[in-house]
Amino acid sequence: MRLRNNLAMSAMLLRSASAFLPSVTRRTARLSGGASTRRLPSRAVAPRTGLYSTAVTKEEETTAAPVNGSGRRIKVLPPSPADEQPAEELPTNENDEDLLKIRHSSSHVMAMAVQQAFPEAQVTIGPWIDNGFYYDFYFPETVDEETGETIPSRKLTDQDLKKVKKAMDKIISKNYPIERIELTRDEARERIEKLGEPFKLEILDSIKTEPITIYTIGDEWWDLCAGPHVESTGKLPKKAIQLQSVAGAYWRGDEKREMLQRIYATAWKDPKQLKAYKKLMEEAKKRDHRMLGKKLDLFSIQEDAGGGLVFWHPKGSVIRTKMEDFWKQQHIDAGYDLVYSPHIANLDLWKTSGHFDFYADGMFDQMAVEDETYQIKPMNCPFHCLMYKDDIRSYRDLPFRWAELGTVYRYERSGTLHGLFRVRGFTQDDAHVFCLPDQLQDEIVDVLKLTKSILSRFGFDKYELMISTRPEKSVGSDDIWEAAESALRGSLDELGWDYGLDEGDGAFYGPKIDLKIKDAIGRTWQCSTVQCDFNLPERFDLEYVSAEGTKERPIMVHRAIFGSIERFFGILVESYAGDLPLWLAPVQMRLLPVTDAVKDYCHDVARQAKKMGLRVEVDRGNERLPKQIRNAEQSRVPVMSVVGMKELEEGTLAVRSRKLGDLGSFTVDGLLSELKRCDDEAVEMDVMGDVPTETEK
Repeated sequence: MRLRNNLAMSAMLLRSASAFLPSVTRRTARLSGGASTRRLPSRAVAPRTGLYSTAVTKEEETTAAPVNGSGRRIKVLPPSPADEQPAEELPTNENDEDLLKIRHSSSHVMAMAVQQAFPEAQVTIGPWIDNGFYYDFYFPETVDEETGETIPSRKLTDQDLKKVKKAMDKIISKNYPIERIELTRDEARERIEKLGEPFKLEILDSIKTEPITIYTIGDEWWDLCAGPHVESTGKLPKKAIQLQSVAGAYWRGDEKREMLQRIYATAWKDPKQLKAYKKLMEEAKKRDHRMLGKKLDLFSIQEDAGGGLVFWHPKGSVIRTKMEDFWKQQHIDAGYDLVYSPHIANLDLWKTSGHFDFYADGMFDQMAVEDETYQIKPMNCPFHCLMYKDDIRSYRDLPFRWAELGTVYRYERSGTLHGLFRVRGFTQDDAHVFCLPDQLQDEIVDVLKLTKSILSRFGFDKYELMISTRPEKSVGSDDIWEAAESALRGSLDELGWDYGLDEGDGAFYGPKIDLKIKDAIGRTWQCSTVQCDFNLPERFDLEYVSAEGTKERPIMVHRAIFGSIERFFGILVESYAGDLPLWLAPVQMRLLPVTDAVKDYCHDVARQAKKMGLRVEVDRGNERLPKQIRNAEQSRVPVMSVVGMKELEEGTLAVRSRKLGDLGSFTVDGLLSELKRCDDEAVEMDVMGDVPTETEK
């Protein structure tokens, strides 16, 4: 009996792939009366973020599918749990000074606790960071007083961190006052020498201003510090502080110096925020682009070739190509010219630009070429300066807008490399605008509009913007700095965009706008930058002939939107949890043949799709159908179609969307046309098929 039932089931599956459509879909189609369908006007399906549920509800089982203005049925995502219960917006150091003080003071308390628990520990630095703080410690070898034996330097363990946290809690409970004291340099040196803290002496020597400030924790402990801090240790919420991990770090980032042990920690204003942060980190771990890159076969870092060098696999290359093609067309439409420049240049070029003097630590070693010295490029801008200088420029010619996807190479220590986020070779989406002073604000407005247009295409429409103004040491006149800063503020005011001011944090060669994007789980990422530059036009003696016939300096604007292709790719993968929108997906649809008899039909469909610029592949069919479906789901394929004999005979395809479930049956031409529309418009497929079911017939 069991064999007979299995054979009967197999025959049914071979006959019709529509058997795989759940009863709810057929019922919905019946209630809708088989009307022709079209998408809901101006509604794109939200990207799947791991927070959306595509489960069928009881309401869907008894309610007709929504119909748009043209009478075509669509399928709509159910409400997101995130929409019903918005996640708490966690504060940042930038927008909450109290939080910054908590983190800074927690760092000091942790250092005090470490030295209480392990007296041999020497302190170095302990800054606040985006989600908490860290402190670096040096543990020297010690000698056992009884045996005289040398004891190796301590390696901190998880158990040690628990001991440190317990000591921190005691310090917090004692509510020691935290006070600021000003000292002369000699007084500070005397204090440090008494403590036997050699690293603090180095820090003292690096401080160029006076008086020297320290912060004390009661009469128990103190540290060189500029602040700010809470008033007392009792102000710290001990249940909102968590020690996280231990990592190695060289003193001053120099591998020739001492190896330190860095304790990372997170700190928040209350336990509720800590809980929300831990939940965010759990979600972030699931989205790690390094894990997803391997799982989805997008890219790899081949250590045999060297760390920090990215190998783009075929599927990752498809995504990258789509990104670059869109970027290029957007720039052409915005009036940019695309340019290309070499990967190496004579060392003299980098001396002229100043990179050799100021950024030598971030550059690879030079290479000898005949009797000259060449340098692999760390940046693209000097090349664009040379192109500008290649001809006499008139004020009538300006502005020039030159854009380049230029690959650069920068030396990063192996310990700092991190997936696609920190690499040694990467492609900047670089562009430079050479303009007249009175064109500057209009050009910046256009750059910001282009930035919004490009970022929104990838699903990023929430930003944080900051203007960084003139630092103490800078090049350029007061007038030109004032005009540039006014243009930056004016451009943002013209667009009505909110922004903050970071006084004195601009580059020495010009003010800038930094733009951070917010991803699907609320994390912010620094990507886009608009940077005025008064330095390179001077160094390269760039000029234009004014209306009066005099030679004047153009203003140069550096700008990047992605920042780099590699880093933006990693952010994109993490924001979408690898479930990329249809227009970016490396495979947009996979055909799943139920039997070998339909494989030729599937390949014909795939060839037709390829001619239309669509990315459709045919499953090899070596696995049982449930496994084929599972493989397509795990590969994050947006659309799949189970193909049986019924589809072959009728020239149709039964379609399932990864985000919306089953969409019914389509004619081949109808389905490919709909996929092409979705690809062109960068929206998800949300229409129901217009081929009637057996019941509807």
